[in-house]
Amino acid sequence: MRLPSPAAARGGGRHSLCSGSPFLCWNFKGRKELLAQSSIWAADARGFRSDAALHALRRAGAHPAFPPLESGDGRGGGGAGVEGSVLTPDNARDENGFSLVLYNYPSFSATLAAVFARRYYSLRRLPALVLPFSSVEPLRVDDLKLQGLRTCYLLDFVGPGRFAVELSRFIPDVVAFDHRKLTAERISRFGSCPGNLELRVDTSKSSARDVYAYFSEKFFESGHPVEESVSFLNQQEERRVESLLEYTEDEDLRRRDLAEIRAFKIGLREAQANLNCLTNPHVFEQVLEIDPTELIAQGNSRMSSRLDPARKLLGKEFKIRLGRGFYGECLCIRADGHSHLSHEIGDELSRRSAAAGLRPIGAVAFMQRGNLKICLRSTDGATDTAEVAKAYGGGGRSGSSSFIIRMDEYGLWTLPNPL
Repeated sequence: MRLPSPAAARGGGRHSLCSGSPFLCWNFKGRKELLAQSSIWAADARGFRSDAALHALRRAGAHPAFPPLESGDGRGGGGAGVEGSVLTPDNARDENGFSLVLYNYPSFSATLAAVFARRYYSLRRLPALVLPFSSVEPLRVDDLKLQGLRTCYLLDFVGPGRFAVELSRFIPDVVAFDHRKLTAERISRFGSCPGNLELRVDTSKSSARDVYAYFSEKFFESGHPVEESVSFLNQQEERRVESLLEYTEDEDLRRRDLAEIRAFKIGLREAQANLNCLTNPHVFEQVLEIDPTELIAQGNSRMSSRLDPARKLLGKEFKIRLGRGFYGECLCIRADGHSHLSHEIGDELSRRSAAAGLRPIGAVAFMQRGNLKICLRSTDGATDTAEVAKAYGGGGRSGSSSFIIRMDEYGLWTLPNPL
């Protein structure tokens, strides 16, 4: 499913600050003042430490006790809407302040995790601010020193340096979710952590799955029960979510167990451009409506459309000596002007290399911004292409990596006789 662009999302249907703001809200005194300032979301919202993000944080700190304003229960269309919201004694004022949810952008699984956090706070009618967090221009510790901030969730990251530890010095409760082995190694060097900091780093499952379990359990274990008929997710949502979790976990943990994971990733690419809730206020509803089978069908269609142009370049391959022969030999193709086909070409070259008795690696070389770039691909699970890329200042994963190489060095890799 394609997520609409931010402009399209803003243009259709009933729209107010409730859907345009990452703050979950219900009716509260001063609503008119906040609505009057809603233009901030259209201006300078694309950055991550932007005016829009900082304004949202300042507003949250200025109104630490008001409950969230939301149409319905966060299920994407139900409920009486803003004007029809009714304040009950349980939700009219939250004396415990508000929560902040930061999700790792542009990670799809982190956005999916944010869906679960947002659903919990929406159903419980508690105030929560949801914002993207990017390492490109991250929010700073001082940005989060807000009056009334009681709980901060970090979804799919623990932050740069000792970010989470620094937050726990002034926020009563900090909970971070991550699944990366590098994160587990890094936090082991933190030493003893404050008791109000919970680092949920589990390398055996994705952060999104852990967040789902955390908030669904929290929902049912809460001391403030909602109507018995209300469930955390309805049956259709549960079906889609379980399938989404299966595919995102397969990718996050690099298992590659699912046959359609490549098609799923390709089908997801368009959606990944619209995962910023500041520029696409409907992103969480859209993510919850994604059907993985539709994504896979889209991905397969796109892969098929790229195979024909990729095949036209095949037949011009030649042998190269990886690292001047230190990493063995494989097949390579110059694909100047066709870098977008590097994956398809590389995978096929990997298979042809193996059949020719070479290392099961396909190398695709092309000029990029005046530099020669080499992409390495392997369809063999036991082969690590990243060791070559890292030796030349690049990076990537075992089956897919890339690096920039000097022309004179590249000349030492090429063999005089093409196949």
